Amino acid sequence: MNVSHTALTPLAFLERSARVWPDKTAIVHGDTRVGYAEFAARTTRVARALRASGVGPGDRVAYLMPNVPELLVAHFAVPLAEGVLVAINTRLSGEEIAYICAHSAARLLVVDEALLGSVTAMPAGAADGLQIVVAGDGERPPGAITYDELTARGTDEPLPWTVEDETAPISINYTSGTTGRPKGVIYTHRGAYLNSFGEIVHSAHDRNSVYLWTLPMFHCNGWCTPWAVTGIGGTHVCLREVRGDAIWRLIREHGVTHLNGAPTVLTTIMNAPEAAPLDRPITVTTAGAPPSPTTIGGMERLGFAIVHVYGLTETYGPYSVCEPQPGWPDLDPAERATRLARQGVGMLQAETMRVVDENMNDVPADGATMGEIVMRGNNVMAGYHDDPEGTAQAFRGGWFHSGDLGVLHPDGYVELRDRAKDVIVSGGENISTIEVEQAIMSHPAVLEVSVVGVPDEKWGERPKAFVIRKEGAEVTGEALIEHVQAKIARYKAPREVEFLDALPKTSTGKIQKFALREREWTHKDTRIQG
Repeated sequence: MNVSHTALTPLAFLERSARVWPDKTAIVHGDTRVGYAEFAARTTRVARALRASGVGPGDRVAYLMPNVPELLVAHFAVPLAEGVLVAINTRLSGEEIAYICAHSAARLLVVDEALLGSVTAMPAGAADGLQIVVAGDGERPPGAITYDELTARGTDEPLPWTVEDETAPISINYTSGTTGRPKGVIYTHRGAYLNSFGEIVHSAHDRNSVYLWTLPMFHCNGWCTPWAVTGIGGTHVCLREVRGDAIWRLIREHGVTHLNGAPTVLTTIMNAPEAAPLDRPITVTTAGAPPSPTTIGGMERLGFAIVHVYGLTETYGPYSVCEPQPGWPDLDPAERATRLARQGVGMLQAETMRVVDENMNDVPADGATMGEIVMRGNNVMAGYHDDPEGTAQAFRGGWFHSGDLGVLHPDGYVELRDRAKDVIVSGGENISTIEVEQAIMSHPAVLEVSVVGVPDEKWGERPKAFVIRKEGAEVTGEALIEHVQAKIARYKAPREVEFLDALPKTSTGKIQKFALREREWTHKDTRIQG
């Protein structure tokens, strides 16, 4: 035995917290309160039940659930049983769920009764050989068992909160699959352990943290926050559905100190009728899309402290953070918000990001020359499950290729300019949709916006804006175009503005630009003029 080495695993976090704070509230859900000792006991029972159900080392266990205690327990119970957790996007269709279960070769699928319709919609035969477990009291498909029946198979006999191989998979997270079949991104015990410390440090968690689950746990394992908040001994406040009224009620009822979410979640919070200045700061860690300076400024005025991070499913969620510099508080609020909107520098547990050209040479640190953002290190995935070709392509040149385009500023901070597929090339000029969106968002009448390239006979393509106005606000497309032309170069301004009631989004709040693009390029003759 090597007395100077222990394999890293976030399982150790729950063991420690249950020992140090056995009676401290770990989980809040409605009227339910669960202490850390009971959290660990539930985890052990579920792990034992999974083993009794045939789950062995490396076997995959799928969960289809909103942010409820059962999914939080699963983040520890599945790896405690030596299995691999596959947390599935709750908004997927039956066919997509069937594909993920088949591709991951899951042995069990644990589903919340509210989502059972998606499971029963799976193609005929897709569930053959898959044990379905339903959490809830409603009807269940033939052959399925209840969650209580599953846990009844377990015992309280302890299991070791350790692993022999820290590089073994702890979970597989599937990408959105907007351009093809979703890929299964493999996280390891070591990577999850280290990323958890990054979340604790950069979001400033401590044992007094009260974390509200506004970020889906299925998304990058909730950016590793199930493990992080547990490790520091904080309290998880579960939330089934992200609604402004529910968020504000729970903030006030439970003294919430932290929450995470995409910029669209921030917009929901800011514009809820219940919104009001806070009597104490709440730390909001945001990623998923670059937050506009307008959104950052609005949240700060309510009293929220913004931590802006950046990453991908392939990097365990957050990989970089926009570290505030000492002189920034003295800047003009608009300039400070602009600085905070950058993607920043590698987090404490991560390596330095690079911005490179097509030959893997670093671009000049001039804040203008665009290149691809590449990363490597402990918080890059182990690879894509059952996809060696996809893994090799993603890791070409010895770095993970994000597919995101950015610039490097003289101070070493990276700023995302666009996804490679989203950049608009108009008449040979590259136009960043993010830059145009941020200019539009600075108009006081705008609630949300998405900009995509649309066909143009002369220039090849040009920007078009899809805008949601704030309730009761009035603004014309012409006025918005003039507003943008006063903010950025005129050629970058959209020539069309279409007002919508809602933008297509993923379940994690990302706007689905591909859906807007597809409509414009497929149905050119039916485009609505702004």
